[in-house]
Amino acid sequence: MRSAQPYRARYRRILRFAARAFVQIWWFELILPRLGFAHVADRTRDSRMLALARRFRTLAVDLGGLMIKVGQFMSSRLDVLPPEITAELTGLQDEVPAERFEDIRRAAEAELGMPLERAYASFDPVPVAAASLGQAHRATLTEADAADTGLARVVVKVQRPGIDEIVAVDLDALRRIARWAMRVHVVRSRVDAPALVEEFAQTSLEEIDYLHEAANAERFAENFATDARVAAPAIVWERSTRRVLTLEDVTAIKINDTAALRDAGINPADVATVFAEVMLDQVFTHSFVHADPHPGNIFVTPVAPGSLSPPKWRLTFIDFGMMAEVPDGIRSGLRTLVIAVAARDSRGLVTAAQQIGVLLPSTNTAELERALTVLFARFGGMGFNELKNVDPRELQDFGREFGETIRALPVQLPEKLLLLLRAVSLTSGMCSSLDATFNIWEPVQPYADKLVRDEGGNVLKDLGAQTVSNASILWRLPNRVEATLDRLDAGSITFDISSLEHRLDKIIRVAFRAVSAVLFGGMLIGGVLLLTPVTWLGVTLMCTSVVPLLHAVFGKR
Repeated sequence: MRSAQPYRARYRRILRFAARAFVQIWWFELILPRLGFAHVADRTRDSRMLALARRFRTLAVDLGGLMIKVGQFMSSRLDVLPPEITAELTGLQDEVPAERFEDIRRAAEAELGMPLERAYASFDPVPVAAASLGQAHRATLTEADAADTGLARVVVKVQRPGIDEIVAVDLDALRRIARWAMRVHVVRSRVDAPALVEEFAQTSLEEIDYLHEAANAERFAENFATDARVAAPAIVWERSTRRVLTLEDVTAIKINDTAALRDAGINPADVATVFAEVMLDQVFTHSFVHADPHPGNIFVTPVAPGSLSPPKWRLTFIDFGMMAEVPDGIRSGLRTLVIAVAARDSRGLVTAAQQIGVLLPSTNTAELERALTVLFARFGGMGFNELKNVDPRELQDFGREFGETIRALPVQLPEKLLLLLRAVSLTSGMCSSLDATFNIWEPVQPYADKLVRDEGGNVLKDLGAQTVSNASILWRLPNRVEATLDRLDAGSITFDISSLEHRLDKIIRVAFRAVSAVLFGGMLIGGVLLLTPVTWLGVTLMCTSVVPLLHAVFGKR
């Protein structure tokens, strides 16, 4: 049995990093401004945030496991983290060394219940790829398995030994850190940290369950069964378990290898267009989206011409451990968003954000509408190549102003939207790298046109339903008015003032915290003044001032 000591040390190291980060953030962002030193916090914020992100990156690469996933996960949380951190974490990849082959062999044989020599005709000890949770090796099926499956060459994914324990330890640490974060009002008001961790936990546990990934792969393949542009590897179920996954070797040209694409007679610009269309199909047609479409997970496979004249190539997706389900509510909001973007409608875009759950319905969105109007007027419809010709200072100034507007609002991405945002971000970056003139509006426009046509039919349906609903309300109204008057005569109508009491309690708590802040300032200043004439009394006052300070900063709100 593995020793628990390394896991305890890992747990403590993660908590130490988080505690240090919290103390630094609390001191500079909460305490110093209340002492009148907000300019110090403002002046050093960028450098501090960058240093924090770099320290986390070092920690993640050193520990591996879920820490690298945390960095990748948080790099897309533009609604929660400052841009200095997300920019640094965006480049964080699975920068971990491969596991020793002997350890991988033991893990695979324990899962399969037989030696590798019996399970496969050949097994390459050199990994094709190594990641934080597992690694992949090429292999060849035995003659019997090849005859049953119709496959010969396969790729075998094997989880790193002990990864279950590492994931459990990392999740325990993250849950504790989330509880710490929720004690800070500025965090609590912008993000539900425990819910964020639980979403990450669910995604991570699914990702280390290879049977779940295999089921996702088959569902994805079924969605595109009639689309000759898309393919997915077949699963060898007889050689797959929760920790070992055997699938068809579909290695081909990496989607970002433009030189190899051109050598094969494939235009990278065409690949960009088809890739964007396929990703949009996943969102709006199937509601089941590959959430990790980075270059290592997508191949361009040349196809030999046949009698039916199929396309000359197709996109082959792999690695289905991270998939995004699009709930109906978010899907409806996305439909509104696409229509608003196509119409350059800033108010419609705000409405879409509220439908999706990014903005609370009660949020004052006047500044956001103004910023979006400027965005559409100046940059709407531009492709990547056109944006490159815009004065960089103009882009920086607008980006800074727009970012400040967004961060000033109570913005938080719904948990179900996070993976979808990651997929969209990776798709946009990939298409722009394949074609510098790529304009995302072009593949979106046909969807927008179709959605507008669909909305026309929905409006008529909604109008009919509303008419029936209004008639029903009018029919019941006299009886409801009479019943209310009877209750009033009988004295049975009561009024709930609990919300008012709650507001009064909150005002009282704020007043007590204000008194604590004043008391802290008085004790601190008095202690400083007494340091020279009565040292012991001055030191005592300064130390004691910590008590009202803690109440002022962390007291119940």
